[in-house]
Amino acid sequence: MALRTLATRKTLSSGFQQLRGLQTTSLPDLPYDYGALEPAINGEIMQIHHQKHHQAYVTNYNKALEHLEAAIAKGDASAVVKLQSAIKFNGGGHVNHSIFWKNLAPVHEGGGEPPKSSLGWAIDTHFGSMETLVTKMNAEGAALQGSGWVWLGVDKELKRLVVETTANQDPLVTKGPSLVPLLGIDVWEHAYYLQYKNVRPDYLKNIWKVINWKYASEVYAKECP
Repeated sequence: MALRTLATRKTLSSGFQQLRGLQTTSLPDLPYDYGALEPAINGEIMQIHHQKHHQAYVTNYNKALEHLEAAIAKGDASAVVKLQSAIKFNGGGHVNHSIFWKNLAPVHEGGGEPPKSSLGWAIDTHFGSMETLVTKMNAEGAALQGSGWVWLGVDKELKRLVVETTANQDPLVTKGPSLVPLLGIDVWEHAYYLQYKNVRPDYLKNIWKVINWKYASEVYAKECP
């Protein structure tokens, strides 16, 4: 038993050396005021979404990392395994929301303007038109049961665009290691309920008015030069 315990601790310690690159994180600032996306998304929703919900993911992710470090130091394998779900959920929440804020922009800063770069051509090639893409993402986002995200991503190996949905706070990469998110739309109720109540399709219809295609285009150009 002593040898087994020692071996377990050595294995966990070795694993922890690989996890030292995991750093605690902090809430990013928004690149615009909370009310800047009105009327598509009102300021109250944006403030609560950012200050309360995103902050909670950051706080809980950091706590989970601290507990993970303690569990590994103690050689507590069961605690390490138990913490994985908290790390995935809260870490995913932080990753997804950090992308989401960049995916939005006020109308006076170009929000809603369709891409005219290589991404625009790729959308026409893979989906037929921007209108077809919007219809597809709206339909999949509205049909998603419970909470989650609808994504426009690029498969950086196949160089093709994809539309995917993920449950809860799962990042797009959980659908495939070569998938890179270009645009993610949060369809958790906290993203829209105060303004749109339970009518998710109306939220999905209006959010396109403040989509930051410039950011999505920059990511696409980087992944598919």
